[in-house]
Amino acid sequence: MTTTNETSLRADKRRGLHACWHGLRMLAATAVVGLALAGCTGEQFQKGYILPPGALEQIPIGASQDQVLIVMGTPSTVATLDGEVFYYISQRSERPVAFMNQRVVDQRVIAIYFDKNRRVRRLANYGLQDGKIFDFISRTTPTSGQEMSYLAPLFKLLSFN
Repeated sequence: MTTTNETSLRADKRRGLHACWHGLRMLAATAVVGLALAGCTGEQFQKGYILPPGALEQIPIGASQDQVLIVMGTPSTVATLDGEVFYYISQRSERPVAFMNQRVVDQRVIAIYFDKNRRVRRLANYGLQDGKIFDFISRTTPTSGQEMSYLAPLFKLLSFN
């Protein structure tokens, strides 16, 4: 009977080792799946112009067009309305998990208005607030007219996602 007991003990040890390895494999598989899912966490996307910190504060009313180009760089687009206007367009979006659709978090149009002498007449930082175009510098909503006819298509163009 001693050989039977020894054989039984060896079989029990093998079963115990097999169960231990099975548990470790399951733990490793769970860790791999967890790491793969952690790689699928949220992403942020920036499209268009990235406003340097403090850039608008470096452009006083009356600054030259050349000063604006040095501080802000090349505009996204230029328009002429009672002088020239530089538009710097940007959009920030995010998605909580990879493979999901992006959601627009912020979209901005920075407008720098120049007079006939190519000097800064006015600055505006347009964004959407409550679904309406809003100037975050003057804290006003632009009224209809030539200015709105330029801004509305820009925001429609940005929100194509």
